[in-house]
Amino acid sequence: MFPAQIFAISSVESASRGVKSRLDAIYGNTNLMDTVYIEYLIALYNPHPSHPSGSVPMNRSKRTTAALATLCLALLAQGFSQPQLPVPQPSPAADLSQTVGIAEVKVSYHRPAVKGRTVWGQLVPYNEIWRAGANENTVLSFSHPLRVGGKELPAGSYGLHMIPTPATWTIILSKNSTSWGSYFYKEDEDALRFTVTPQQGEFTEWLQYEFSDLSDTGAVLWLRWDKLRIPIAIGADTRSHVLAKARDEYLRGAAGFTWQGFNQAAQYALRSKSNLDEALQWANRSTGMVENFANLRTKAAVLEAMGRNQEAAPLQARAMTIATEADINTLGYTLMGQKKMKEAIEMFEKNVKDHPDSWNVYDSLAEGLENTGDVKGAIKNYEKAMQKTTDESQKKRITSTLKRLRGN
Repeated sequence: MFPAQIFAISSVESASRGVKSRLDAIYGNTNLMDTVYIEYLIALYNPHPSHPSGSVPMNRSKRTTAALATLCLALLAQGFSQPQLPVPQPSPAADLSQTVGIAEVKVSYHRPAVKGRTVWGQLVPYNEIWRAGANENTVLSFSHPLRVGGKELPAGSYGLHMIPTPATWTIILSKNSTSWGSYFYKEDEDALRFTVTPQQGEFTEWLQYEFSDLSDTGAVLWLRWDKLRIPIAIGADTRSHVLAKARDEYLRGAAGFTWQGFNQAAQYALRSKSNLDEALQWANRSTGMVENFANLRTKAAVLEAMGRNQEAAPLQARAMTIATEADINTLGYTLMGQKKMKEAIEMFEKNVKDHPDSWNVYDSLAEGLENTGDVKGAIKNYEKAMQKTTDESQKKRITSTLKRLRGN
């Protein structure tokens, strides 16, 4: 045979063996499949006496084609079986997801039921690996790197397994998340393992996962079944996640063409009290596009946080000279939200002085005074706001507020 013929036949033989293995796996070693497979190989390999060189005669080609056709018909007959009607499963599938900070955490699992059985120590034996659910792997997925059980874990999908004992449980996250249950578990595929203490809880008929103790930087994932609760602590370095998102994606997209995008990134870094050098770079990018009240104040605040007050003061002063009524009003409410009432009132009073014809500046000052307990001052300014507004819905709201403050 020529090398090309040897390669072609070798490739077909390999493919044929693959087909046979797949058929055996699905249907078992059926006589029909064995016969067809053997006939196919005979037609492919049986040398013809009159062709010792190994060339393929015409009748052999016909035999090959016929055998292959028979194989295809057999596959069609057995492979395309009656579609299965969806029916309820003994352990139905479930998905649970939760955002922790900006990280998406998802659990995909199946939910077996107690059904009157003794679960711990019998249905789920002690000191043996368990799939923490039913059917396929229970899979725990993260969109960002997280801490699980206090240990760092890269973003990805992990098979969740557990080893229960009466006193403590071993929690295992495996790099293999695609196997069937724990039957094919291999310890050398562990991503991490740690120990937790099970807790008593209310009876839960159907195995269930749930989140609690949610914060910007963490949560607790619980497995609940029968009368036990198994905690899995999850932690997130949300500050790093957000800054990385800003640096690697957000500011490299549409936001990177706007002063607002860089200003938002600088403000987040400032609030998180980290990466101040990078925050200043972002503030400079923002003010380099256009200077306004918002980004000048952001840059000044970053400089103050860096201890560079002499550089910050001129920026604060310049911001005030270009501030709009809306800018000062927003600043007043921001200060009020921070419980800086004296500074908030000063901003509202500045707006009254600078914009005496606006009903809204009196309304805001009245609200600020009301929050300080100055009812008399609040009533006076609400009345001025009432006189200046032409908006009937605002008149209705202010009238109601005045009635409440006057006690009638």
